[in-house]
Amino acid sequence: MKKIILAAASLALMSGAALASSNNGVVMKFSPASRVITLDNGHSFTVPRDVGLPNIQIGEKVSIGLNDEGDKVTSVLR
Repeated sequence: MKKIILAAASLALMSGAALASSNNGVVMKFSPASRVITLDNGHSFTVPRDVGLPNIQIGEKVSIGLNDEGDKVTSVLR
């Protein structure tokens, strides 16, 4: 019985991590003061102050990591 519970718990943890998503695109607009990035697909993302922000240039390709719900930026990668 313990093995079944451990297996189920492991699957639950792994599937939760798989729900996190990312949004890739080319930076069309970037406002460092407000920390808003707008991609070529029209999506805009506000990067929280606790998330590291690399030096971003317009025209550069980035990957924006989002939390499980897809409503909070968790990472920005060039």
